[in-house]
Amino acid sequence: MTDEAFMRRAIDLSLSSLRSPGGGPFGAVVVKDGKLVAEGFNQVAAHNDPTAHAEVVAIRRACQALETFDLTGCDIYTSCEPCPMCLSAIYWSRIGRIYYANDRVDAAAIGFRDDLLYHEIPLPLDQRAVPSVRLLADEGKVAFDEWEVKTDKTLY
Repeated sequence: MTDEAFMRRAIDLSLSSLRSPGGGPFGAVVVKDGKLVAEGFNQVAAHNDPTAHAEVVAIRRACQALETFDLTGCDIYTSCEPCPMCLSAIYWSRIGRIYYANDRVDAAAIGFRDDLLYHEIPLPLDQRAVPSVRLLADEGKVAFDEWEVKTDKTLY
């Protein structure tokens, strides 16, 4: 299949999703070595899960299908430029390339908050809309200290 064919599949998923109860206009596919590994579409309202974005669903399914958390060698095709959460999931999964159709400005124009989130991230913590309060840092560091010396850890 071609890049365009994979993108068309992501777009088809977005259309199918939005036309079903509780669906949103987002679809994504994960591809490895020219083969479709997994698909995802927006399931936020359908599952009452704010993390069930198309890209996250596709990444979860790809990890299950490939039995790994490391998607090195995979690409993702998504109907919209990933929001910061999805972009983070893409980076954490080590996907190598992102192809997208709509961008964050297009998403903002139809009421999605991606652009707001991109604006918030670089702000200092005390200037963000959602307050962040550090609490019990010394107690919290115990787990990090143990991780640091753990000899049988799996890095991810």
